Amino acid sequence: MTASEIVRGFYTATQAADGAAILALLHPEFEAHTAPGLPCGAGGAFRGPEETLVRVWGAVFTEFDTAPYAETWHETGDGLVVVTGRYRGRARATGRSYEAEFAHLWRVTEGRISWLHQYTDTARWRDALVP
Repeated sequence: MTASEIVRGFYTATQAADGAAILALLHPEFEAHTAPGLPCGAGGAFRGPEETLVRVWGAVFTEFDTAPYAETWHETGDGLVVVTGRYRGRARATGRSYEAEFAHLWRVTEGRISWLHQYTDTARWRDALVP
């Protein structure tokens, strides 16, 4: 399986809100660097699959009905996968819809996702939380 195919599995799992499938894709030494300013305390550096699932995706899914939708894919010769697209969803508390562009840089090691660096328009996320 190619690195891009493994990363595609992440988008499928998040669109299904399937935490077990997300964990199965992540390397035990997974690291995530998410956009500073991301709401729900989800912005920053996180280590380990469980910490990231709880503190990033779990925190976001608690406040938002959302998922990332990939639009472009680029795989480099050294295994880096760059994906651009849009998060789409709504804030649960306000019902306000939002759409925010993203760029994700992924690294796959030993057949599992070992690293993520996320860039997104955090203002779009925050605006959806305002009634």
